[in-house]
Parts: sequence; C-alpha cells; structure tokens
Amino acid sequence: MRKAVITAMLTVALSSLGFGQATRSGSDLVPNGKGQGVLAPPGQSNKARPTRGNGISFHGGPVMTTGPNVYFIWYGTWDSGDQSILTNLVRSIGPSSYFNINSTYYDGAGTHVANKVNYISARSDTSYSRGKSLSDSDIQAIVAAGSPKDTNGVYFVLTSSDVNETSGFCTQYCGWHTHGTIGGLDIKYAFIGNPARCPSACSNGTVAPNGSVGADGAASIVAHELEEATTDPDLNAWYDTRGAENADKCAWTFGTTYSTSNGGVANVNFGGKDYLIQRNWVNASGGYCSMSY
Repeated sequence: MRKAVITAMLTVALSSLGFGQATRSGSDLVPNGKGQGVLAPPGQSNKARPTRGNGISFHGGPVMTTGPNVYFIWYGTWDSGDQSILTNLVRSIGPSSYFNINSTYYDGAGTHVANKVNYISARSDTSYSRGKSLSDSDIQAIVAAGSPKDTNGVYFVLTSSDVNETSGFCTQYCGWHTHGTIGGLDIKYAFIGNPARCPSACSNGTVAPNGSVGADGAASIVAHELEEATTDPDLNAWYDTRGAENADKCAWTFGTTYSTSNGGVANVNFGGKDYLIQRNWVNASGGYCSMSY
C-alpha cells in the first residue's frame, strides 16, 4: 500500500529522507508513502509522458478538479472542543487564497482544480472497533465500516491520542493518504495521527494557537493530506522526480507567522479561528512554497 505522508520532523532536505536511494531508469520515482520516492512496481510504470515545469510534473492520473468532499471519522475518545477546531478548518479552508494554490493543478483535459472544499459529514467510532493499535489495513477497514460511496470524497480517519498506527506513526510519518477499492469503488482516504501522542515529532514546538496540541497540530496534517488527495488522489498524477507530492515539497514550512491572544503562533485565520498550517507548492512561475495564490 502506497501512502502520501508528512514525514516526522522534516527539517532537512528531502534527499536525506531517502529520496533518490532507488535507481532511476529513465522515469520519475513515484510516491511510496513513507517520505521516499521509489521505482514504480512492475506493470505500474509511468505510462504517460510527464508534463514538466514549475518543479512538479503531471503523470496523467485523475485530479479532483471540482474540489474534494470531506468526511471525518473520529476514532477513539475526542474532546468536542478539539473536534470543533478541525471541523471549522475544513468548513472554512475553501474557498480561500490558501486552497486556491491547488487551482494551479489540472487534469489531462486541462481542467484546473476548483477553489472549493465541501465538508459533508462526520461519524464517530468511540468503541475503538479495531483496538488502539492500528495497521494500515485497519484504517481501510474503519473507512469501509461506513460503506463509503463518494469517489470524489476524502475520508479522514482521525485518531485520539491513545491510538497508535503501527506502520510508522510518530517515527516515519504523522499522517498519510491513499486510495483503495471498497465496495467496488475507488475510495480515497487518509490517516491523521494525533500529535498529542508525540508532540516532539508531529508538532513544531510552538504554543498551540487554540490551546490544543492535538487538534492544532492535526490541522496542518489535515491540510497537507487534503491538498495531496486533491491533486494526486490515486498517487499517479502530480509529483516531482523524487516522488514528492505538492504538500511534501513544503512540509514543515510556515512562512510569516503572528502571535495569538493566548500566546500561540499562527499564520492564517479560517472561520474566526487561528491556525498554523504548512505552506503548499504553487505550480506556476517556476514553482514555490506559499500560503496563498
């Protein structure tokens, strides 16, 4: 299973995280979901000639041009205040000058991504139906339990701080996105780990703007996975020669910040709440990290 990720404590160049360790054979490396680019598996080579420019390339896969529909799955025990921080984020992130960065990406027909995010609904799994130690397949099973039908949706599994993801949460990544066949449909989904479990790995160490290490830290992870799932939902559309997707190219960079009333650090306000979320890669003017377009 391949996943697009935020690699924990990404404060060094991508090359030192394993990008380029595989031997390239005339084509781009593809995202492997662990912060590295790898050669495409047999039968899954780059079939389309990449469209290059601006530091990131289009490889022919589908793109969510109408904007993503967002579904939250609250797994474990969540505080209602933390839930409101993250729900407000996805309700308010699009349209915005921040999400408009994704409008610089397009599909094979040249249709650009709309500056739009639709928050649809949420459900809770307070019984820890798959336990507190989850595998990748458990995440898919949690999504499947809700009988997802929306192929233009992204189903986020947000875990409480007492839950671990055993394939590398807190050591290799803080979150990831992927897709899979569920009920005969191509369903896109994401895992969002709770930074309160490992704040030294999955938060940047500044005071949380809304007073919650878990929810405030998760806000940046949600934004990261949302923009990657929009522009590279099946992990075969937009990424660079090293297998980095748009948000990977700007991970753990925040641009200009300001102080909040509680002494926190933020860089954007959505829906009346302050957030510290990472920048995203603008696919224009040669390519650059930014908080707006």
